[in-house]
Amino acid sequence: MKIRIKGNSLRYRLTKSDIDCFSGNGYIEESIFFGNQKLTYALQRNERDELTADFNDQKIVLYVPAYMATEWATTDRVGFENSNGSLYLLIEKDFKCLDNVAEDQSDNYPNPLSKT
Repeated sequence: MKIRIKGNSLRYRLTKSDIDCFSGNGYIEESIFFGNQKLTYALQRNERDELTADFNDQKIVLYVPAYMATEWATTDRVGFENSNGSLYLLIEKDFKCLDNVAEDQSDNYPNPLSKT
């Protein structure tokens, strides 16, 4: 799972195995360490009607409604978005890049713009 933060937007990109894990458990998280401090980012299924997010105790949680989580895992739907106040939220499947990159993309979804 990757996060991208730019300005007042938050985007989560998940690989196939990330979405499988999230679909089965309703929760997935990862952490990054900055010296002695840790930032955790998570995705959690819930019963709300829209994507929302919280940031508490060095942890970002993006809450995904159960109906969205099911559709996302079982269809070709790429993602969902919402504005949570002034914060723009987006969850999406992580596609393989069209150009050559050094990172392992074997678990990413096929890019719909790819010619192969």
